[in-house]
Amino acid sequence: MTYAYEVAVQAEAALGEGPTWDAGAQRLIWIDILGSRVYTYDPVSGRHTVMATEQHVGAAKPRVGGGLVVNLRDGVGLYGPGGESSSGLGDFRWLHREVVPGRRANDAAVAPDGALWAGTMRYDEAPGGGTLSRVAPDGTVETVLDDVAVSNGTGWSPDGRLMYYIDSPTRRIDVFDFDGQRVGGRRRLAAVEEGDGFPDGLTVDADGCVWVALWDGGAVRRYTPDGKLDRVVELPVPRPTACAFGGADLTDLYITTARTGLEAPHPLAGSVLVVPGAGKGLPQPAFAG
Repeated sequence: MTYAYEVAVQAEAALGEGPTWDAGAQRLIWIDILGSRVYTYDPVSGRHTVMATEQHVGAAKPRVGGGLVVNLRDGVGLYGPGGESSSGLGDFRWLHREVVPGRRANDAAVAPDGALWAGTMRYDEAPGGGTLSRVAPDGTVETVLDDVAVSNGTGWSPDGRLMYYIDSPTRRIDVFDFDGQRVGGRRRLAAVEEGDGFPDGLTVDADGCVWVALWDGGAVRRYTPDGKLDRVVELPVPRPTACAFGGADLTDLYITTARTGLEAPHPLAGSVLVVPGAGKGLPQPAFAG
């Protein structure tokens, strides 16, 4: 299949990441990790907002009662709903704070039960320097994986019985059995061939297929539940970082991109791209805390 992309948000984000469709507000949330910024975009009105964070931000997800949960360099924090503020966000407080020199937050995702699965990595990307943790709505933290390099895409099957996960340098998309809170039975779903880039962020569609952005691969791939590669979205930028379905009917695939580390960035590097009608996404749960 041939996919036509459009430019949703023209930007020059250093490390655009974490697209998330906020169903309650009917808008896209995305971030610039290295720019310490959280952005929103309303595709109907064209309205944008931007909020600066005090630390590098790895992910921002909607909360059930309004506001955002954010995965920051030194832990997980909460912004309350802020009605009249330009960003629509209120006061900040830490939910869980853990300062580890040389380490920062990276990708995160909200599980079907409303818990946040938050990843970390070292700035130098040292093997074993990162983690994946389950952060409960009350702030209780359980480290699930403690030996990852670059904790990235995390997502769940439509029935909630499987969890998909990426540690980017391994080039693997892994799958776990999931019982609602815990994982087990880790195995490989698929692997990205050397020279085709590194798997980064992912999203799962209504058919149970896994869409994966390829850093240094200039594409987004779709894998079936049995690990077969069946679709490829070719892009003009070399560093797509993550993808998510959005829009009123969850059929538009939004793709964040990066320009960091590129000597001569493409004009669209750092922008948010969208492929209308790419598939059918799943409603994403909000953080229950």
